[in-house]
This record gives sequence, structure tokens and C-alpha cells, in this order.
Amino acid sequence: MAGSINKVVLVGNLGRDPEIRHTASGGKIVHLSVATSDSWRDKNGERQEKTEWHRVVIFNSNLADFAERALKKGSKVYVEGSLQTRKFTDSNGVDKFTTEIVLGSFRGELVALDGRVDGNSTPESSEGETPAPDAGWDSAAAGSKTETFDDEIPF
Repeated sequence: MAGSINKVVLVGNLGRDPEIRHTASGGKIVHLSVATSDSWRDKNGERQEKTEWHRVVIFNSNLADFAERALKKGSKVYVEGSLQTRKFTDSNGVDKFTTEIVLGSFRGELVALDGRVDGNSTPESSEGETPAPDAGWDSAAAGSKTETFDDEIPF
């Protein structure tokens, strides 16, 4: 076996506006709360529904800028990242764990699926932006920024 894969794909809706934080060095970190729902009929024929809430953390500056500009509570999104669990100590000194979907600096994808920006019915587009060729902008998919990783070795 050549290795392992840690990949999470979600399609869901934001439960609140993106939460933007800044690092001491000026970097941007965005937290999203994404809801996915599953529905079924129980043995009595009654409709049942279960919603799962997922914590998404974006460390990629291009995707963070996109999330800040284009997403809001209720936005339907496609998220692709890796699953990470981290340990932290709360204000009472108790060790806690949290599991998050992380869109890192070189991997991850975030797409707004509802084509709405700030309540308008116009899709997010790349007009007016000129990112560097390797900045992770996927101009073929309006409304999305895709972080790509080229691991081709030129020898």
C-alpha cells in the first residue's frame, strides 16, 4: 500500500456567518459551521431528520478571502478538506478535544453552490481579480476558489 488518504467532502448550509480571526502575523483564519442533514421515513411512515454540525477551519488565505466576501448564514457550500482532531485546554484548565475539517494552506476546496452573494442573485465571479497563476484560483468554476497542489517533480 502506498500510503493513506484523509479527505472529507461536505455539501451543506452555513449555520452562521463566517467567523474571521487574524493571527499575530496578519494571516486570516476562518471558522465555518456547516450543517448536513439526512432524512428518512421510520417504520410508521413518519418523516425523520437528523442534522449533523461540522466545524470547518480555513487556513488558506485565498479561500479565507472568498469565504469572508461571498458566504453568509444559510449559504449552501461544497467543502473539501482533511479531518483533524486537536487538544486544547479550556478556561477552567480542563483538557478538551475537537474534530474539525481543515482547509490547509495547500489543500482544500470551497465552493458556493447557491450562486448568491450578499443576497443578490448574481453568482460569485472572478471579474476584477488577478491572482497569481499559482494562487489557487479556479477561473473555470465561477464562484469557487480551488487550492491546487502540483507535486510533479521536474527530473
